[in-house]
Amino acid sequence: MPHVIVEYSANLDDSLDIGALVHELHRTMVESGIAEVAAIRTRAERRDLFEVADGNPANGFVHIVVRMRVGRPEEQRRKLGKALLAAANKCLEAAYKTHPTGVTVEIHEIDHMTFRRNTIRDRASAA
Repeated sequence: MPHVIVEYSANLDDSLDIGALVHELHRTMVESGIAEVAAIRTRAERRDLFEVADGNPANGFVHIVVRMRVGRPEEQRRKLGKALLAAANKCLEAAYKTHPTGVTVEIHEIDHMTFRRNTIRDRASAA
């Protein structure tokens, strides 16, 4: 953990390289140093059914949620949120020209039990 989950409106497909967005968000997480690299997971979900604001079909959205365990200082989380928004803005420059777009970044701390196994660390330590 952490997990970066991107939801985006399908109408952005014509102007957004979602693979590049996922890559940039992942790179930003890694460079933040907020978690060990083996723990970071980034993914995207296209939303085909959506309505934004006044219902204009050109309106789009990108919603980025970071889920991570509790314990990081507020300032570190705030800095991460701003860095992720900056990375998203960079990737969305073309989309902004043709789609009024709402972009949000939320950071959620998970304070309940989680159960996991990560064999990525095993591979990383064997290298």
